[in-house]
Amino acid sequence: MNQKHVIVAGNIGVGKTSLVSLLSARLDWEPYFEPEAANPYLADFYQDMTGWAFHSQVFFLSRRLKSHHEIKHFSRTVLQDRSVYEDAEVFARNLHLKGFINQRDYSTYCDLYRTLLEFLPHPDLVIYLRASVPTLMKRIRQRGRDYEKTITFEYLEEVNDLYEKWINEFTLCPVLTIPADSMDFVEKEDHLNLIMQKVQEKLTGKEIVVFFPDEIGQ
Repeated sequence: MNQKHVIVAGNIGVGKTSLVSLLSARLDWEPYFEPEAANPYLADFYQDMTGWAFHSQVFFLSRRLKSHHEIKHFSRTVLQDRSVYEDAEVFARNLHLKGFINQRDYSTYCDLYRTLLEFLPHPDLVIYLRASVPTLMKRIRQRGRDYEKTITFEYLEEVNDLYEKWINEFTLCPVLTIPADSMDFVEKEDHLNLIMQKVQEKLTGKEIVVFFPDEIGQ
């Protein structure tokens, strides 16, 4: 295959980083994780979310746009963990809906985001990992990250709803939806092989992996 840009998208705890790592190793692709960069607004944001949510999201937007631009300079296919689309369409929108970003600032943010997207090359495929909130909560507890202990069921539900809205309206490239409740691509080789097979197929249209437990090793 020629150089491609593939995005792995999905809610917190759904397994994006694990899938990026496993597929990159199997397919000899370049894994792309968001570079470490301290958000200079984050401490202020946690102290005063309404006052600093807009500033914080603009910083994240600028970092993610830079990453998307850098990816096109790689010589081999890149598999990216999360995207600029999710930052804007899911997380910034959620802050607006919860009242932390007012309408004036949100309109400015969206205008900036949409204008910059016109200059950004489209990805070739989005792999969307879909999971229910109970599954996400279980996986978040299992990995035991301190900063994730305050994540609530309600928050994950809100984010899940916005992910579904975004993916249903997304038309920039084909989408492959993976039922992450039913598939365990970390522990089960057959599940990973099925995903790998689907990803390698022609990147046209939108596809959903149909999972048949009786036909795949459990």
